[in-house]
Amino acid sequence: MASTGHGKGILMKADPIAASFRDEVTKTLSQRDRPPKLVGILATSSEPSRLYSEFTKKQCEALGFEYVVRKTGSASSPDLADGDGVEEAIVEANEDDSVDGILVYFPIFGPQQDHYLQQVVSPLKDVEGLHFKFHYNLYHNVRFIRPQSLTAAVTTSANDAGLTVAENDEPPAGMVKSIIPCTPLAIVKSLEYVGVYNKILPYGDRAYGKTVCVINRSEVVGRPLAALLANDGARVFSVDIESIQEYNKRPTVDSSSERQYHPRHVVRPSNLSLQECLALSDVVVSAVPNVNYKVQTAWLKDGCVCVNVAAEKNFEGTVREKASIYIPAVGKVTILMLLRNLLRLQHYKTIPQEASS
Repeated sequence: MASTGHGKGILMKADPIAASFRDEVTKTLSQRDRPPKLVGILATSSEPSRLYSEFTKKQCEALGFEYVVRKTGSASSPDLADGDGVEEAIVEANEDDSVDGILVYFPIFGPQQDHYLQQVVSPLKDVEGLHFKFHYNLYHNVRFIRPQSLTAAVTTSANDAGLTVAENDEPPAGMVKSIIPCTPLAIVKSLEYVGVYNKILPYGDRAYGKTVCVINRSEVVGRPLAALLANDGARVFSVDIESIQEYNKRPTVDSSSERQYHPRHVVRPSNLSLQECLALSDVVVSAVPNVNYKVQTAWLKDGCVCVNVAAEKNFEGTVREKASIYIPAVGKVTILMLLRNLLRLQHYKTIPQEASS
């Protein structure tokens, strides 16, 4: 669903982007002996978390997935504090063989303790891809893994974890795709849909030639997104309140006439201002959780693609006067990425058992 006005860029809703993945998910689900079971752990009375839980339930029921919400803390009783019993609920779901995926509704305590809870979730059930094993693979551009590595205690190197290079997006024999965080993956898929990625270029370098500005460097959205785009060949400016960094897998100086690059992105400090970054950027993604934050339309490059990921709109109402395409939300795509991850984890769980038998 896209709309435009005279002299304005296209307003691209998430519906058509999500539709293609809905077909994929439905087809895969029809081939399973049983629908995967997703447990949502709601540990706060936060309205956004409650609404996200209800949205997840609605989508799961519509597509035929099993969804169970487990309420702890203030979500279960006004006499309890936020987060009471949440770790115990995660451990219980980890140990329950009938559970294929776990979704914890963050934030709960704050970044540090929430990060710890993300590591408590078993990587074999981490539908959000927030476990260290998946972040390690993402930042090291490890795309395909041995499913047995998800049960190993420590990831020691990219060679032990899996492969960074392949001719296409199909896993080599004996390997599977690593799980990627849902929201960053949804943004990448949205950019693929609107043509930011060049399908003629080799797999793993299809964002080459694009400059992207990602405003937000959280470990849930901004940083993994910047790494994904840079590992796909883009030059990425990662903007945070304290600094601006450049993510790029190409050397700063060409070492030869051939186009060469590092196996994964390199992070360098940038001396550019946000205004200078925006003037260079073909794509701008903003995920700032602040109702007052707005990307100034006047600073945008003519014809850029803009994606809003924040609950509140991070772009001025005039954004389409400069942007060729504006995507105001990606939530409907994110839930499909989560369900794709759930289906994959349900399958990955059976592979070590099949190998041993």
